Amino acid sequence: MKYNRQNEIIALISENEIETQEDLSARLQSKGYMVTQATISRDIRELKLVKVAGAGGKYKYALPHREENNISTKFRNLLVETVTGVDSANNIAVVKTCSGMAQGAAAAIDSMGRDDIVGSVAGDDTILIVMRTNESAAALIAELREICGRHI
Repeated sequence: MKYNRQNEIIALISENEIETQEDLSARLQSKGYMVTQATISRDIRELKLVKVAGAGGKYKYALPHREENNISTKFRNLLVETVTGVDSANNIAVVKTCSGMAQGAAAAIDSMGRDDIVGSVAGDDTILIVMRTNESAAALIAELREICGRHI
């Protein structure tokens, strides 16, 4: 329930200019989530939401800007050179690599610091990554495709 609610919060703040916790609470309740102010505060803290300037100078909630150096140049290069394919099935992401490179690629992915990764297992040329949600798996796949700079 919590992960579904937090995913809904991310969707709401991405699509709307939500300025207050009360506005966020009302929108969540209209989507069927019965939430308290304490729950909203906790979700905002756990999602690390920030206030940014919106249209007209008013402040709105947004996801924190990811640091471009979340992954070191060494690990980024390793991914670019070794990843041969990515896919997902529900909440499981699958990363294919050149033979013998899955362990290194898994270390690079671990260095990304994503808190939506439950765990991963690396073999010789395949990494299975269990994500918290289906959406998290799709987001990781999209991020890996962006990092690798090609359609994999």
